[in-house]
Amino acid sequence: MPQPLRQTGNLWLAKALWDLGAVQFGDFTVGRTTSHSPVYVNLRLLISNPRALQRAGRMIHEEVQTLQRMRHARAQPFQRVSGIPFGGLHLALSYSLASKVPLIYVHPAKERNGARAFVEGKYVRGEAVLLVDDLITSGGNVIETATFLKTEAGLRTKDVVVLLDRQEGGEQRLRRHGYNLISILGLETMLNYLMASGRIDEHWYRKSIDYIQSRRAERAG
Repeated sequence: MPQPLRQTGNLWLAKALWDLGAVQFGDFTVGRTTSHSPVYVNLRLLISNPRALQRAGRMIHEEVQTLQRMRHARAQPFQRVSGIPFGGLHLALSYSLASKVPLIYVHPAKERNGARAFVEGKYVRGEAVLLVDDLITSGGNVIETATFLKTEAGLRTKDVVVLLDRQEGGEQRLRRHGYNLISILGLETMLNYLMASGRIDEHWYRKSIDYIQSRRAERAG
């Protein structure tokens, strides 16, 4: 299950996303599958609320510090932070400003002139990197980015932070690849909050919960 630390204290994020219109209900294709989800969350809209974006960066910083300071540390030391293009870039920058940890990121390849992808920013081979993304579904983007950083730049990845875990089995997949997921908020928790506060009706709540549970069962199987 996702990291439970201070989960209830992070419900401000659910409200902020709702107020931005970032939470939508209908029929959406999410991740890299043809699966149709009844709920879609666009965390990139946080850039339209600078205070919320800044608070998210501080919150990630506090969460990581808490995990590192535990008697049995649940987050490893690192020297760089990398945002996963494109949803994680603004969050990684916000975190970098809050924590003073230098930022790097994978610059996508340019199709027009055939240029390859490369790592933007200064780093030293052998350093550890904290990966940051806006949300996780299957974990494919995380694994690709971590693999690229390792093979192309000699950088190590152990911990990954996301603002929202859609709870469809991505955490378990990352664990199988040797990565530790730190999620600030789970989708089920967000839905519970929206339902309890009267922002959504029971139809969309139940449909979304059933979808999450069925997707998790499929990936577990």
